[in-house]
Amino acid sequence: MTTIDSGAEAHSGSYQGFDDLTVALDNGVLVVTLNRPESLNSLTAPMLTTFAETLERAAQDPRVRVVRIGGAGRGFSSGAGISEEDHANPGAAGTPADVLDAANRCIRAIVSLPQPAVAVVQGAAAGVGASLALACDIVLASEKAFFMLAFTKVGLMPDGGASALIAAAVGRIRAMRMALLAERISAADAYGWGLVSAVHPADEFDAAVDQVVSTLVSGPAIALRKTKDAINTAALTELEGALELEKQGQLALLDSHDFREGTRAFQQRRAANFTDS
Repeated sequence: MTTIDSGAEAHSGSYQGFDDLTVALDNGVLVVTLNRPESLNSLTAPMLTTFAETLERAAQDPRVRVVRIGGAGRGFSSGAGISEEDHANPGAAGTPADVLDAANRCIRAIVSLPQPAVAVVQGAAAGVGASLALACDIVLASEKAFFMLAFTKVGLMPDGGASALIAAAVGRIRAMRMALLAERISAADAYGWGLVSAVHPADEFDAAVDQVVSTLVSGPAIALRKTKDAINTAALTELEGALELEKQGQLALLDSHDFREGTRAFQQRRAANFTDS
C-alpha cells in the first residue's frame, strides 16, 4: 500500500496522516485508520480534524474511488476520549468543544463525500465512534462487533449526528432505546434492526470487506455518486438540524454537574450518582 506524502502536488490530492490516524491510497482505495488501539481508538480533536481534512481533500481527488474507514486493533472506536490519559493532556486532545466541532465536521465530510464510504467495524463502535461508522454508506461488521450510544452513562447526549443517523436507519423507537438506555447492541441485532449492511464471521471478515471494496472500486463512479446523493438527500433530511441541536445541548451538558460526576465515575469504575434535574 502506498502512502502519499506531503510533498505530492496539491492538485494530485496529497494526503498525510500522523501516528494516531494513518492514511494511505492504493489502487483507488483511500484507507483511513483510527490508530490508538491502546484506548480502543478513542478520538481526539487532532485525529478528527485530520480525518475531516482527508475526506474533504478526497472529495476532489479523481484517483479516489472508495474510502475505507476502520480502526486499528480490536475495536473501531470507543468514542471521544475521556480516559485519564486524555484528561492528563487536554491541550493535545483538544477541549470537549473542539472535539464536538471536529466530529461534526467529520460527519458532514462523510455524508457529502462523492465516493462511497465503507465502515469496517471489527469490534466496539461506541459514542461518536458509532456516529462515524453509521455515517458511512456501507457498514460492514464482524460478528464480534457491537454498537453503543454510551453518552447517558456520563451525563451527556448523543452527538455526531447520531440522533438523525440512527433514527433514519432503525426508526424512532429503537433509536430512543439505544440513546436513553445506552445498551450494547450486538452485530446480529444491529443487522436485524437495519443498522448495518452485513455481518460476517470473524475469520471471514477481511475477505468479505475486500470483496465489497473491490466491487465498489470497479463500479460506475458517476452512477454510484448520484445514487449516494439521492438516497442521502431523501433519508437524511434532518441531519443538519440534528447536528446543531446536539451541539447546543452537548455544550450545556459538558458544563453540568452530572457530566463531571459521570466522568469521575467512569474513571473510578463505579456507578454514577446523577443529581441534576
